[in-house]
Amino acid sequence: MRWIAALAAFVIVIVIGMVSIGNFGTGIDPDNFFDTEGANSFALIGAIALVVAFVVYAAVEYAQTSSFASIARQFDTRTIVLIPIAVAINIILGATVANALKIPIYLDSIGTILVGVLAGPVAGALTGFLSNILWTYVIPPPFQNGPAAAFGIVAVVIGVLAGLIGRAGWLRPRPNRPMAQLGIGAIITVAVILGMAWLAYLGWTSEAFGGTVNLDVAGSDAIFTVLGWLVLVLVAGTVVGLLAVLFIRRDLTAAYVVVAGLGTGIIAALISAPISANVFSGVTGGGTDFLVAALRQAGADIGAATLGQGLISDPIDKITTFFVVYLILAAMARRTIARFPQGERLLEKGSEGDGSEDVEWRGATS
Repeated sequence: MRWIAALAAFVIVIVIGMVSIGNFGTGIDPDNFFDTEGANSFALIGAIALVVAFVVYAAVEYAQTSSFASIARQFDTRTIVLIPIAVAINIILGATVANALKIPIYLDSIGTILVGVLAGPVAGALTGFLSNILWTYVIPPPFQNGPAAAFGIVAVVIGVLAGLIGRAGWLRPRPNRPMAQLGIGAIITVAVILGMAWLAYLGWTSEAFGGTVNLDVAGSDAIFTVLGWLVLVLVAGTVVGLLAVLFIRRDLTAAYVVVAGLGTGIIAALISAPISANVFSGVTGGGTDFLVAALRQAGADIGAATLGQGLISDPIDKITTFFVVYLILAAMARRTIARFPQGERLLEKGSEGDGSEDVEWRGATS
């Protein structure tokens, strides 16, 4: 009920804002590669809508329980300390990909998803929103990103989804699962990885999708050169890592990571496409541009081209991001994880083959 009320309030404010105060007709700023007024309008309207949605959520919770317990428990001391670290991770990695590696991913939501799964959807949403706002209006060059605030809504949705995924226990380890479960997980994991690899191959190598991948590291600042190659290794290692987790450790969570990343990526693409089309005319200056250009050359209008690009880039990005978060959780001490608001849901529970995993897996894939 709380989420439904908050979502309804959010949509109403967005619609009213777009009609009444939005300024999306000024065109691309000659001093930038994007529509500055349009980006600021998206950021302002999104911020107002998010505040209203939060107030409605809190009001409904108070009416139901006479407290704000579900919100307050997401912001314990550990979470409050983690949020600024997570924001810094988002900005540094996001700026690295945008400025150095012209590949069609982002890697600007690792911190958001980490906070979301550990603390909850509200904490995750706040982390995502703060990252994008600070990235545009506070952080100085070379890490600054002018239009990032326009995508604050997308970052909030990613944080909410991460919180719900963490709450559902999707990222807790499931090692040594029975072969029947691993078989289903293997089919899903391998099918999604091969599908994403095929789309990436089309985008990076075929003439129909714009030529070859542009790894523009040499002309970047030294810090981006180093970080850029580390990011590239990270992305390539994700595929190997997922398969190793599934087939060597027999950890079924690899399949959950893939499904979580795929679903989050699709939702993020659907929300971000109209923003990108209006703010950038689809051209962001990043590694996704050649996909947009290729789809435009194939006859797609700007809306369809940005959506198509998002449906290729976002799932790859979010699968990589969720896998990185899973590795971070695996490296953390169990006691440390357990002390976060949703920590107990991220720890292995039950005995092998006790039947609980079968019920959960069927529910997750239905």
